[in-house]
Amino acid sequence: MKYKALKGIHDIYPPEIHAWQTVEKTAAEVFSAFGYQEIRVPIIESTDVFIRSIGETTDIVEKEMYTFDDKAGRRVTLRPEGTAPVVRCFIENHLYNLPSPQKFYYSGPMFRYERPQAGRFRQFFQIGAEAFGVSDPKIDAEILAMLKTFFEKLGLRELNVELNSLGCKQCRPSYRKALIDFFSDKIQGLCQDCRRRYEQNPLRILDCKVEGCIQLRKHTPRMTGFLCNECSLHFESLISYLKLLKIPFLLNPNMVRGLDYYTRTTFEVTCEHLGSQNAVTAGGRYDRLVEDFGGPSTPAIGFAIGMERLTSLLKESSTGKIPTPKFFIATHGDRAAQEGLTIANRLRAEGLWVELGYAGSSLKSQLRRADRLSSQYVLVIGDDELAQAKAKWKRLDDGTQGEISFDQIHGSFLSSNP
Repeated sequence: MKYKALKGIHDIYPPEIHAWQTVEKTAAEVFSAFGYQEIRVPIIESTDVFIRSIGETTDIVEKEMYTFDDKAGRRVTLRPEGTAPVVRCFIENHLYNLPSPQKFYYSGPMFRYERPQAGRFRQFFQIGAEAFGVSDPKIDAEILAMLKTFFEKLGLRELNVELNSLGCKQCRPSYRKALIDFFSDKIQGLCQDCRRRYEQNPLRILDCKVEGCIQLRKHTPRMTGFLCNECSLHFESLISYLKLLKIPFLLNPNMVRGLDYYTRTTFEVTCEHLGSQNAVTAGGRYDRLVEDFGGPSTPAIGFAIGMERLTSLLKESSTGKIPTPKFFIATHGDRAAQEGLTIANRLRAEGLWVELGYAGSSLKSQLRRADRLSSQYVLVIGDDELAQAKAKWKRLDDGTQGEISFDQIHGSFLSSNP
């Protein structure tokens, strides 16, 4: 019997894993510079955490969550997104008592039962960030600046920032009525899901990916035309900050995001190379969510980055270059193998990647393996080298070669010819 990974779930292994490690390392460096600290929340939560936050009428809750009863009869769910667990942690651990803003970033797997397609899986990975306690649109701009810095450090520059405002509970009702009026004579042309959304949450029609619904929503009233004075000022201030920071953006009045908790600022970072599902990053404000969870009134904003989509872009970037060994030590004979192991251990203690030849491998096969690994240097040790306490070395990229004494082999060897 052959075992296979479940449909929509994939393994990540070398050389692909190196792009993932590059993303994770860069995220930690950039996000830390902006004051975000790592947070780790469980993969499994009470189902109510997601129903309360995401919304009962969303596709995620209705169709996509992995939900089941545990042995104690509790309804639990594998997390479909990261914001709700972070908000639950923020409240449960009274982190709101600490000085504002509280800034966190996280990474890890999420789970949604949906049709697998390019860049979308049933187990997928995200890196996200959340900031609590600041309503000033300046932090909205800071987050977009942080994302710009992050993508540029990864060598990705051909990305688009799309921006919209969803208003607040004061101005949203009038927009809801405008949508109901607009779609009232178009109901029969909507897909089955959007007919239901028309009754329960018409704003979600704007997020539908069905071509017929996309055509019917042309000339839909824009939310920005219904913003209250406070929301309008917030959005105008954000735009002015983005211009100040020279962050290019496009206004997208149809962008509503797929989760019910968003308010005011919403954004996506997209790439045309990814096809119709082209969002690499998405996020926005959720100023009511902490309070809805039973915590104090706390403005908040965050985003999530799709790792699969992002790493697929890195494959064409020099940033995604696969690391290679610094040294390959090829030996001939038992005493030479012992000396090679000693040298390798010393170099590895310096943090260098060193590979060795092993028993049963001829010198020729060892050198062939060094070439296949694209090792930077090859060290050769045999009886003659042991007698002189010197190793022969060769730099594979240009063929430069020579000899070096055993005790002079160290990390600085790479910065100049021995």
